This record gives sequence, structure tokens and C-alpha cells, in this order.
Amino acid sequence: MDPEPTNNNTASGSGNPKDESTVKAPLSKDPKKKDDKKDEDLSEEDLALKQQLELYVERAQDADQGLQKVALESMRQEIRTSTSSMTSVPKPLKFLRPHYGTLKSYYETMPDSDLKKLLADILSVLALTMSAEGDRESLKYRLLGSEGDIGSWGHEYVRNLAGEIAQEYSKRVNEEATVDDLIELVEQIVAFHMKHNAEPEAVDLLMEVEFLDLLVKHVDKTNYKRTCLYLTSSARYLPGPDDVSVLDIAYTIYKQFEEFPSALQIALYLDNMQHVKEVFTSCPDLLRKKQFCYILARQGLSFELDEEMCADDEDREALQEIINNTKLSEGYLTLARDIEVMEPKSPEDIYKAHLLDGRASAGASVDSARQNLAATFVNAFVNAGFGQDKLMTVTSEASSGGSSNWLFKNKDHGKASAAASLGMIDLWDVDTGLAQLDKYFHSNDNHVIAGALLGVGIVNCGIKNDCDPALALLADYLDKEDSSIRIGAITGLGLAYAGTQNEQIRDKLTPILGDPKAPLDVIAFTAIALGLVYVGSCNEEVAQAIIFALMDRSESDLGEPLTRLLPLGLGLLYLGKQDSVEATAEVSKTFNEKIRKYCDMTLLSCAYAGTGNVLKVQHFLGQCAQHFEKGETFQGPAVLGIAMVAMAEELGLDMAIRSLEHLLQYGEQNIRKAVPLALGLLCISNPKVHVMDTLSRLSHDADTEVAMAAVISLGLIGAGTNNARIAGMLRNLSSYYYKEANLLFCVRIAQGFVHMGKGLLTLAPYHSERFLLSPTALGGLVVLLHACLDMKAIILGKYHYVLYFVVLAMQPRMLLTVDENLKPLSVPVRVGQAVDVVGQAGRPKTITGFQTHSTPVLLAAGDRAELATEKYLPLSPILEGFVILKENPDYREEA
Repeated sequence: MDPEPTNNNTASGSGNPKDESTVKAPLSKDPKKKDDKKDEDLSEEDLALKQQLELYVERAQDADQGLQKVALESMRQEIRTSTSSMTSVPKPLKFLRPHYGTLKSYYETMPDSDLKKLLADILSVLALTMSAEGDRESLKYRLLGSEGDIGSWGHEYVRNLAGEIAQEYSKRVNEEATVDDLIELVEQIVAFHMKHNAEPEAVDLLMEVEFLDLLVKHVDKTNYKRTCLYLTSSARYLPGPDDVSVLDIAYTIYKQFEEFPSALQIALYLDNMQHVKEVFTSCPDLLRKKQFCYILARQGLSFELDEEMCADDEDREALQEIINNTKLSEGYLTLARDIEVMEPKSPEDIYKAHLLDGRASAGASVDSARQNLAATFVNAFVNAGFGQDKLMTVTSEASSGGSSNWLFKNKDHGKASAAASLGMIDLWDVDTGLAQLDKYFHSNDNHVIAGALLGVGIVNCGIKNDCDPALALLADYLDKEDSSIRIGAITGLGLAYAGTQNEQIRDKLTPILGDPKAPLDVIAFTAIALGLVYVGSCNEEVAQAIIFALMDRSESDLGEPLTRLLPLGLGLLYLGKQDSVEATAEVSKTFNEKIRKYCDMTLLSCAYAGTGNVLKVQHFLGQCAQHFEKGETFQGPAVLGIAMVAMAEELGLDMAIRSLEHLLQYGEQNIRKAVPLALGLLCISNPKVHVMDTLSRLSHDADTEVAMAAVISLGLIGAGTNNARIAGMLRNLSSYYYKEANLLFCVRIAQGFVHMGKGLLTLAPYHSERFLLSPTALGGLVVLLHACLDMKAIILGKYHYVLYFVVLAMQPRMLLTVDENLKPLSVPVRVGQAVDVVGQAGRPKTITGFQTHSTPVLLAAGDRAELATEKYLPLSPILEGFVILKENPDYREEA
């Protein structure tokens, strides 16, 4: 005898109603056994239901249409009202499974009528459990059936249909068949999903059928935030141009619901100035416009308001002041006073030599000029923006010659960095800074003048001023004889006007590139300055000027480390602009072979920076996998390229860190020295423990270049965090390397980075909850990292002031709440680790492990803040930087 029934009986035991799943198994194997089987293992209810349904199936094939109709409607009723658990199929569907074939063949013989459509509806639902994989029968019968509401058949059915539609759509598109009937069905499904809190499923379906515009009709004020959050988060993982179209939809939805700050952020992400203007023109409220201006200022965008965006002249001036960042210094000092760190710090306070054993202090005699230069940088970084320190701004009573004493403790080009450090100390405070730098312009030492010119650029960095003081002061020095003065003026202009696309600067600097008499270093820094001023603008004229300058270089020049800054200047023009770089990349293939590959890598890495483009990361990894007899320089920018592209989102970032660790094991020396720098960029101002350990290991590497890069990167990942663990590592390194002047210099610089701004600053180019990337900030970091690819020639040579390029990325890591008159307002906020809530149902908590503080507060990497009071409403959904609060009209004091 066939073992099947006995098998079944043993499994089902005493025949209680729970055993539907056990009945299902043999059924699906062999429906014909149905009749031979004893039905004793079904409960009475189930038995009655099964007989009832079999009767309906017979009646549905009856000649009398009246009977047919009643049978089909009863069958439909049974299916709709049945409930199913997660693990089992609804009973009516289970009992009808054996009859699926019968009903299907009967359907073919029926004449066209409403009854036929009714049967098609039922078959469509039965196909959910019965049809073979890939047949898409559920969809087929749905399209043949009646037009009615599909939601009534349940979520599972709708979800299954959505999956089949996606397959059917791609098949029809390949065959170039019509898809109109599918789109009608898609509309119904989307409407159903949007009503039932399944926004991500609706978005996914519309992306599959390339019809996202439908979404705008179906969002309402209850679900638009969740929908847009899903859209903006998924955009990072979509290939172009889909990502742009997805963000455009999100922008439209935000604007429709007057969620203007979020719309503005998307406009900035897309770098679409037209959208930015629209946000300003469509928002009538002046206070909200002020908040937009703070967002623009944080992005480092130079943006001119016109009458259309703000009609009243006085208001427009007030708004323009915010965009010009004139209040940044004031806000930063408010934060410093609140946290009580105004007291100036000396480099000794940072080195903490007393914590080390005796031998460290014995190393103090090593190259005192180099030590003093390091102290200059540490002092500048630590007191950045505070306006006072213990070396440069000391009053003349304290020591007879005042600050000039420290200046002359530096040798030659060291004086340039010392004078420029004054600009860093007065960062963002243009008036004070210029007044203090003024005395150096009358010096008869060219290096001091060069430093003062660079200092002017640093003070003006990120601050725009109507009277353009930087241009007025620096322009006269561009054509001086002395090359160090020229470089000071050129880099000063590059820092002061980074990202402004200022044409006056272009007219002044491009002729220098074509000047056959100009020395290589002047030309290299001119290219970098132009690249920063026109960062991400794809400006043809600047690109051509740099290309010609590259073509004019002699063979001997091409071997020089500084020549490599020219392709970097070119790359900065295309920062983050993806395909726009292609024409220039083609031209670069005609360059001298010495620089051709280097130029290609640099251009690609800049063009795809911050895009997370996986194919480009693979391309760079492929370049790094090649082994050459003699070290090839182009692999350095390729390694940095991996970090620049992958820093866009957390997932890619972790994968890149893992890939870089492989490169450390298999790569040649020129790759290994770039890996620490790439790690530094990936975790900038965000000290991740495993990266910290890797860098700590590399800082003792046998190869000094790898060790120097690792030390600088330790400083970068801890920049502005005061991280105690990194500070301890660097102290130990300072005693370990006490005899090696070069490495000790790097350790000091890293210590300056870690304590940057006494722990109030960050170098991270990403802001607004890691959504927006500031191009000028990334530009400054990339210049520094490229300079670090050849430490000995640039940073340890006479161009150490390249370190000041980090000023472009320095920003206070604060949340400062201000009232409607833009005066600081202290309110309680909760600060905790940000939690990703994309696509989660309900209203999940967005932060975890929070503490409540009063503003202003510091935000570490990955932190998010939310107001802990209902008395005020923030005008920006993201609490970072300056946030305007307005009083909540509905707030009632609790008695």
C-alpha cells in the first residue's frame, strides 16, 4: 500500500484543527489523492468548509448563470474573510488548490461576461499559492478580471502582484510592447501601499516601472516625511541618472508640503542653484529664510540674493550677512566661553612632556628650528579662532619684543608659517586678524611678508566680505620678484576665495600659469589656488590654462613632486562632477608618459569624490593591484581615490577600510605610504577604534614614509576630538622618535590636529547628518593629502605651509540655538548616537543613549541632537550649527 496516508495519519495525530500545515504537504504533492483520503484528520468546521467550497466549485460550472453567480460570489466572500497566520495558507485557498486546474480550464470555455471576470479575480488569488514559479498567472488573471479594489484581497496578494508586475514590465519593455494596463494596476497598488504605511514598497514598485512621478499624487502630510527619507536614503545606492531623478521627486514633495529646509538640502546635494532660488522665492517667511542662509553658509556656498528672493533691501542685507558667514567667529567664541576653554594653550600644554620618562626631554636639543616650526603649527591649530595665544599675540609688556620674538625663533621659510599662524589664531575674525597682520607687511624679510599674505587668506577663509579686503591686499604682491612672496599671495587668494568662482581672481592668476619665467613652485600653487576658487565648477578656461601649463613643463620638471600639484588643481575643478571630467581626461592621455597615468588617476578620483560609485572603486583597486619594478607614483592618488569615492556612505566606507587593509599586505611601498592617508580621510575627525589600531601599528613601520603618513593620519582621524587614546599614542611616539627630527615633526603636527580648536572643531567635510558634502572642505583636505604623498619634498621641505590648507575644512562641531533676533538662546537638548530609522514603521526613536545638555553643545561624529522642550520649534529639521528657534504658539506651561 502507498505509504502516503499512513505517513499523514501519524503526523496529524488526533485530528485537531491546528494541523492545517501537515495537511498541506501531501496535498501539494498529489492533489488527486484528495478523494481517496479519509477526511477524518479535519475538524468538523474545516470539513464543512471544504465540502461547501467543493460545492461552490461544482456550482460555478453550472449551466444556470444565476447559480454560477451565487457560487462565485460566495467563494469570493470566503476567500476575503478568511484570515491567515504568518506560517499557514488561508483555509479556503488551501481547499481550493486541488480545483485550481479545473477552474482554470473551465474559465477558458466561458463566454465573456461579468461572471468570467469574477472567476478571473478568484483565479488570480488562487494563483498566489498555486501557479508555477515565473508564470505570473496571478497578474495575468488580475488584468483579465474586474477593475475592483485590489486591497480587499489582503496585503500578501498585493505584494505578490507588485513583484510580478516588475518582472512583466521589464519583459514588455524589452519586447517594446505596451505597458498602459500595468501602469493602471500600479496606480492602484501604490495608492494601497501609501494608505497602509508601506511607503518603501510603493517607492520600490514605482522605481521598477520607472514611473516615480506618480508618487507626488499619493503622498499626504502624514506620510511625506517617511517617503522622502526613504527616497533620499536609497538615492545613494542607485546608479546615475536614477539617483538624481529620485532626489528631484523628493525635492518636489518637500516643496509641496512646505518643508523648505529639507528641500534646500536636496537642492544643495544636487548642486542645483535653480532649485536653491526656488526655495527662497517660494518661502514667504523671513525667519525661515535666515535659517536657509545658515545652511548655505555651512555648505560654504557663495550665493548672491536678488530682489526676487528677498524684496526688502535691509532684510536682504541681513540675510546676505548670514550667508557671508560674518557671525561665525562670534558664535564660535560663544561656544568657547560656554564650555570655558577661552584660556590660551601653549604647545607644552599639548605635548605634556612631563608625563613621559626622561629621554624625551633629552631630545629637545635636536634641531631647534624644526622644533619651533612644529610648535608654531601646534600653537596655530590649538588656538585656532580664539584670537589669543601664548606665542604670537602676547602683549609687548610681557616680553620686550612681543610677538616678533617668536617669529624670529624660526629660520627662513619657517618665518612664513609663523607669520601665517597669526591668521589661523584670528580665524574668521577678519577685522582683528588684518589689524594684527598689518605690522608684518612692513617687514624687510621676504618670508615674513609671504607669511602675512598667507595669513590674510587664512583669516578670510570661508568669510565673504563686501569690500574684498583679501583681494585688495594680496593683488599687489602677485608679480613681485621673490617667489616666496608670490606663493604667499597666490595661496592666500586661493584660501580666501575658495569656492567663490571669482572672475577677478581668475584674470589675475591664469596669466601666471602661462608665464615661461615663473618658477615651478609658483605655477604649482597657482594651479591649486585656481582649482580651489573654481572647485567643482568645470570651468573650461581655468582647465585649459592648467592643461597648457602641464604641457609646457620640461622633462626634468615632470619628475619634481611639486609638478603633481598641477593635475590636482585640474582635478579640483571637477570635484564630484562625475562624467563632466571625460573630455579633460581624454586630453590628459596626450600628456608626457611620466605624468599621464598620475593625471588620469587624480582626475578620476576628484570627479567621483563623494559619489560612492562602486565601479570607480573597483577601477582604483585594479590600478593598485599592478606590480611594477620601480615604484609608480600614480598608485598614490589611486589609493586616495578609493577613500575619496567610498566616503559617501557608511557601508561603502567600511568596505573600503577592509580593502585598504588588503593593500597594506600586498602593496608596494608607494601604495603602502598612501594607505594610512586614505584611512585618515575615511575616518576624518571620527576616531574609529580599529582604524586607530591599524594606524598605531603602521606608525612604527620600518619604512619611515609609511610611519610618517600613519602619524599624520592619526592626527586627522582624531582632529578636533581631544581623543585621549590618540593623544596618549602620540605622546608615546614623541618619546619613541625623539632622535628622528622628521618623524618627531609629524608627531607634533598630529598632536596639533588632535587638539585643534581645543576640541571644538571638526575637519569632516560632511555635515547635516552626513548628507551634504562641502566641496571646499574636501578640496582643502585633498590638497593636504596629496602633499603628504611626498612628505620629504613638500611638508618636511620648505612648503610646510601646505598644512594650513586644512583651514578650508575647519568648522565648529557645535549646535548653537539662537532666538528670532539671532541672539544665543540656551535650551535643553538631548544628544545621542544617531539611529537609522529609514523604512521603519511608526515613530521610532531617532537617537539612542542620549544625555540632556543645555545649548550650545558639542556634537561628535555620528551624534544627533533633538530639542528636549516643546516651548520652542526649530526652523531646521537637522540640529547642527546655527539653528533658529521660534516660540511654539501652542505651548502651555505645566502648572
